[in-house]
Amino acid sequence: MSQWRKEMDDLITETPAKKIRHRDMLVRATADIISESGIAGTSITKVVERAGLSRGMVHLHFENKAALLLEVARHMSDEYYARQKVFISDAGPTSQEKLAALITADLSEEILNQYTVNIWYAFRGEARSDNGFMAYSDTRDEALYETYYDAYIKLAAGSENPQVLARDATRGTIALTEGMWVDFFLHPLKFNRGTAKRIIFRFMAGLFQTAFNQDGAILT
Repeated sequence: MSQWRKEMDDLITETPAKKIRHRDMLVRATADIISESGIAGTSITKVVERAGLSRGMVHLHFENKAALLLEVARHMSDEYYARQKVFISDAGPTSQEKLAALITADLSEEILNQYTVNIWYAFRGEARSDNGFMAYSDTRDEALYETYYDAYIKLAAGSENPQVLARDATRGTIALTEGMWVDFFLHPLKFNRGTAKRIIFRFMAGLFQTAFNQDGAILT
């Protein structure tokens, strides 16, 4: 059977369930290759070989390579927030416990690892010329900012200018966690998660002495 005939048969027999599974296989295969070889080293040929699917499957699910890459960026963003929510849901009810959970999540092996950091910085390298990637890899991501700010504004209640304090605490915390990601990306073998958390918690304790210490949230 010719390759063309095989691809046609695959497309004809593509059921709704298969479509979901095959789309996911293409996305995950692309993510694997990006983590290993970067954006420039990712080709449709490599993707279909890794996924074990025909080339026609890519065209069925995605208009072009750019659309496939954008879907990978969206998928990685969704996974990041899904894992983050697990840590938050397991945290205590206070704002400081929620914030400590956010830091712990961001520096956890589930979220920050060689696989994910390679993908994120590959996309960030492309984001300067592609606004689509920027929407998923921007360090000033609106959803992340609001998550931090909503918790900080509660802790800032009663201060002289709670909005400014909460804003500065949010931006400072995000900048520090971003710096830790860069450190992991550049020096993965020397990176220490405990040290990274302690540094960030020291910053938070400097702003909210009754809510944090170098080990995390102070329970009241």
